[in-house]
Amino acid sequence: MSKGLRSSFGGPNRRAFLGGVSLLLPSMALAQTQGTPRRQAPADAGPPPVVFVHGNGDSSALWINNIWRFEANGYKRNQLFAIDFAYPNARSDDSKPQPFRSSSEDQMKELAAFVAQVLKATRRRKVALVGSSRGGNAIRSFLKNGGGAEQVSHAVLCGTPNKGIVISETILPGSEFNGAFPFLKGLNAGPDDLIAGVELMAIRSDKNDKYSQPDGRFVGAPGKPTGVSYDASELRGAKNVILDGLDHREVAFHKLAFAAMYEHITGKAPGSMFIAQEPRPVLNGKVTGIAEGVYTNIAASGAEVEIFEVDPRTGDRLSAVALHRKTTSEDGVWGPFIGRSDAYYEFVLHMPGQPTTHTYRSPFLRSSDVVHLRPQPFAKVDEGAGAVTIMSRPRGYFGVGRDKFTLDGKVPPGINDGVPGTSTGRLAFEASPARTVVAVFNNETVPTRTWPAKDGHIVVAEFLN
Repeated sequence: MSKGLRSSFGGPNRRAFLGGVSLLLPSMALAQTQGTPRRQAPADAGPPPVVFVHGNGDSSALWINNIWRFEANGYKRNQLFAIDFAYPNARSDDSKPQPFRSSSEDQMKELAAFVAQVLKATRRRKVALVGSSRGGNAIRSFLKNGGGAEQVSHAVLCGTPNKGIVISETILPGSEFNGAFPFLKGLNAGPDDLIAGVELMAIRSDKNDKYSQPDGRFVGAPGKPTGVSYDASELRGAKNVILDGLDHREVAFHKLAFAAMYEHITGKAPGSMFIAQEPRPVLNGKVTGIAEGVYTNIAASGAEVEIFEVDPRTGDRLSAVALHRKTTSEDGVWGPFIGRSDAYYEFVLHMPGQPTTHTYRSPFLRSSDVVHLRPQPFAKVDEGAGAVTIMSRPRGYFGVGRDKFTLDGKVPPGINDGVPGTSTGRLAFEASPARTVVAVFNNETVPTRTWPAKDGHIVVAEFLN
C-alpha cells in the first residue's frame, strides 16, 4: 500500500506533497548591522518550543527521530522537550486506583507541571504540544480541563483514540480509552473538539491503526463490534491529516508524520526530512525499571551500564574493554557517552533482580539525552531456551506484506497478518556456541550475538525507524 498524505479541514480530503523550502532560521536570530545596538528579541519571536508527549507504557525515548528532524530544520536543542510520565500505563478502570499505573487526571496534572517548567525555562508564553496515542488524551484534558488553552499555541494529536478504541458498556468497562465512559464522554461533549486560541490537528492512518478498527480483535474481543471505525482518531472541526498505510505508532514517529506536525507548528513545510549527522554525538539518558510487571519511568539507581562498539556485520565486540561503564545514582543517568555516528553499539544493562539485557542498536546519527534504557524480562515462551533474541521496533509495528523484516533470516512467529499490530518478534537458539543473529527491518540491519539464557542474559535488537 502506498504511503500518502491526505488532509481535511471542514471540507473534502486533498492530497499533498511535503517538502521543498529553505531551512527554518533559528528562532531567536537577529540581523545585526555595524554600529546598531543589539535589540532583544520579543518573548514570542519565532515558532514555539515543542513538548512531545508519549503514549501508553512508553517514554520520551520514542521521540528521538522527531527531535533530530526538528533540529535539522532549524530548531535549537533547548527548544525541544519530551516528558516522561512517572507511571505511563493506564489503569484498567480510570476511576479505580491501581498500583504503578496512572489515571487520566494524573497524566493531565503531570503534563501541566511539565509545561509550566518549559515556559519558565524558555521564557515563552506558549508551547506547542505533540502527543502520541494516550499522550493526546493528556493534551486534550490539559487544554479543556486544566487551563492549558492559555499556555498552548498548537496541538498535534497522533493516533490518539479521540472517540475511543471502543464505545461499549461491556468491553473495557471504565477504561480511559472507552468512549462510553466519563473521561472521553466529557472531552467529546459539545458540537466540536476545538479549543479557542489553539491550532488543533490530528494525524491518523487510513485503515491501518490497530486501535481504530470496527472489529474488536485488538482489544481482546475478536468478532465483536467496537462501536468505532477507522476515523476514531479524528478531531471534529480541526485539521485532520490521513497518512495512508501507516500504523498506530508510525502516525507519530514516521518522517511523514514529522513533516505534517512541523508544517502545522511553523507554518511552512520542512526544508528537509533528512537527519543531518553529527560526527561525534553525545549520548545520554536514564535507566528505568519495572514494578510488579509494569514498566515505569522512575529512575533506577544501582544499575550498571556498559557500552561496547561492535562489528557492523557480526555483532562481535571490537574490544573486550567497554568504551563506557557507569553505575547509576538516584537520578538514573547512565551517561554521557561520546560516540561516533557511523558506529554500531551494544548496550549492556545489569539491574538487580532483572535479566542482563544486551541491546544492540543502529548508529546514532546525532546527540540525544533521551537514550533511555529498560530491562527486558523473559517471557513464558522463553522457558527452556538456550538463548533468546528479540527484535524490537518501538516506533512502529511490523506489517506483513508491507515491510521487509527478518530475524536470523526468518519471520518470527506471532506477528499478525493484516493490520500491523506487533512491535516485537523473538526466537530461541542454542546456548552454545555463541553466534551472530542479524535483525532486518526494511533498509535497517542490526547485528547481534547470542548470550546464554541460563545465566540470565537476554538480547534485544532495537530498530531506530
